[in-house]
Amino acid sequence: MLYDPTERRIRSFVTRAGRLSVAQARALEQLGPDFCLRYQKTEMDIALTFGRNAPTILEIGTGMGDATAQITALMPEKNFIGVEVHTPGIGSLLKLIGENSLTNLRLIQHDAVEVITHMLAPDSLAGVHIFFPDPWHKARHNKRRLIQSAFVQQLVSRIAPDGYLHCATDWEDYALQMLDVFDAEPLLKNTADGYAPRPDYRPLTKFENRGIKLGHGVWDLVFRRITPPAAG
Repeated sequence: MLYDPTERRIRSFVTRAGRLSVAQARALEQLGPDFCLRYQKTEMDIALTFGRNAPTILEIGTGMGDATAQITALMPEKNFIGVEVHTPGIGSLLKLIGENSLTNLRLIQHDAVEVITHMLAPDSLAGVHIFFPDPWHKARHNKRRLIQSAFVQQLVSRIAPDGYLHCATDWEDYALQMLDVFDAEPLLKNTADGYAPRPDYRPLTKFENRGIKLGHGVWDLVFRRITPPAAG
């Protein structure tokens, strides 16, 4: 058996026991079988999963799902895969899937690093969204941040040439780290001179609106996957 580097590593999240609402539990029971995918250590057939060939966007950390549902509804021509570890968030997003009759979204309740490593084929994604990942703001916890060089290298290998990687954070220190990591990745090219304007498809969350009114900053980074130069 080959050594798998995802089996022993520092996790970028802590699994918290959350209480399910009645509506979330109902959504898990009624919609989970159709919209939740089981984690497995084999590459998924995206076209078979969605019943069509379409550009596919991966979102890492869907939270309670409000932004994910809005973006998915805006782009019915694209497939979306949302990865989230917390059960109430999965239940909440399933509820939104039902309320908005969304058909182009599937969810995986598992560690995103392992999903990327085992379930997604190279060059299979048209884009990746990572909005407001845990900043692990204490210096001694910075090593737990998701955006690290090794992770980004693995993630970029799953993005097709000319696909994009869009991250957003409300922690300036984390934004600076993201910018450094992305700039150092040879297969990524910044679409802006530093930070990017917020793309129209990313909605403002209630939390973000409240922070803006208080004078807090939000930083978006949008990079494109470039085609590597031909050998020789």
